Amino acid sequence: MKKKRKPDFSKPKPVKAETVSETIVEVEEKREAVLDVESKRKQNVQKFYPDKVYFNLPLIVIAGRPNVGKSTLFNALTHTKRAITDPTPGVTRDPVEGTCFIAGKPVHLMDTGGYKLTRDVTSRESEMDDLVVEKTVQMLAKADRILLLLDATEVTAEDEELILRLRPYWGKLIAAVNKTEGGKNTNLAYNYAKFGFKDLIFISARHGDNLPELEEHMVSGIDFSAVTEGSEEERPIRIAILGKPNTGKSTLSNALTHTEASIVSDYAGTTRDVVEGNFRYNGRDIQILDTAGIRRKAKVKENVEYYSVNRAIKTLDECDIAFIMIDAQLGLAEQDKKITSLAFEKGRGVIFVLNKWDLMEDQSNKAVRATQDWIQTMFGQMNWAPIIPLSAKNKDGIKNLMNTVLTLYEQLTRKVDTAALNMALQDWLFKYPPPATKAIHFKIRYMTQTSINPVNFLIFATRPDNVPQSYVTYLKNRIREDLGFDQIPVQIEMKASRQKWQDRENNNN
Repeated sequence: MKKKRKPDFSKPKPVKAETVSETIVEVEEKREAVLDVESKRKQNVQKFYPDKVYFNLPLIVIAGRPNVGKSTLFNALTHTKRAITDPTPGVTRDPVEGTCFIAGKPVHLMDTGGYKLTRDVTSRESEMDDLVVEKTVQMLAKADRILLLLDATEVTAEDEELILRLRPYWGKLIAAVNKTEGGKNTNLAYNYAKFGFKDLIFISARHGDNLPELEEHMVSGIDFSAVTEGSEEERPIRIAILGKPNTGKSTLSNALTHTEASIVSDYAGTTRDVVEGNFRYNGRDIQILDTAGIRRKAKVKENVEYYSVNRAIKTLDECDIAFIMIDAQLGLAEQDKKITSLAFEKGRGVIFVLNKWDLMEDQSNKAVRATQDWIQTMFGQMNWAPIIPLSAKNKDGIKNLMNTVLTLYEQLTRKVDTAALNMALQDWLFKYPPPATKAIHFKIRYMTQTSINPVNFLIFATRPDNVPQSYVTYLKNRIREDLGFDQIPVQIEMKASRQKWQDRENNNN
């Protein structure tokens, strides 16, 4: 009887001929796709590319009554979750903006608050509704294209009122009826045809029905001749304004942008979405991200506020510098410490903004220094962060604040040459040699800067686990003071290496 042979796992598994041919086809298809993109760029057939930065973009505004799906459509077109979506009517209050590509063209897209007529006139919510409607109307006048989003239901009085308000802008208006997925509710959707819209498209923002057709209509006829291409270095400095409710975040945002983009009210929790604003200061483009007030988790009861807080915290992933807004009269709160800790972990520049300083009884320089000392005591590990007193309402202290922003951004984007860095390192090691005992013994070889914004350094040592935290802190302080990173967070990572920096340089050469 013939003995059965054991499989030899040292040899590669045989591949079927079909699989090989399929792989070859896939590789060829990918190669052809790359060549197609390259040829289009050479022929200049395609004018705009998603990997580029563009300025002077046309503005497209999404308008409609509450709960028709404006925020869902905004998120679908921008491929983000920037706008809060919730069944509660009137969730969006401030305009939510974002740059995106629609039908292959870059535009600035804006989601506005719902145009609401029915309300309880005795409530504070009614006051907010008036402000939302006023803000929406302001944005319509600025738009290059208005997308009126309607609901596939019976025509309401709010629909008719808004359509009447849009008559002066009829030439730049297109209309879309939402929630018609799979042909559903088209009999109701056709009711809007009586208003004589030039374009009426049936879509589903949630399911994506007819969105490509809608996108083509949205950019059709818009003038893109003023759009200019920029570089990553020219992108705006992004600043997130964070803090508790009612500390003056929206007031400061409006003061900086010289607009009324953010709704300002003493009604706590006015801002829900992240409101973007843009302006120039000393030749630099600045983008402001006005966020919702952040309260303690125990006090957050509603879904809308929960999403607002999450959006606010997420701006720390997008910004370069965080303004921690503090009411000068009320002082620091536990939430301020948590927000600051998150900003520090992400390597963001941090500025403590003492707002409402004009309401303080003692506004002397001595009082400023005492308050700064107190905050630095509370944040012992962040005594490098600037503390700026100001009045957002009176626009006092704005110049000092923005000059500090430019200083911080210059430090965040500074790159130190490796050779210069290691010359400095040798000097630091000579002035304060590493501790050497039988228990603790290590040698620091060399250092390199691994990233900017956030600023990170990598230090190679023979036994990185033996390096005491006190010595890491010493090196971190030397980096800050000697290399000009004295107002931003600096992170150091230790890594094992037995090779000297000079030997490494020689080997590389």
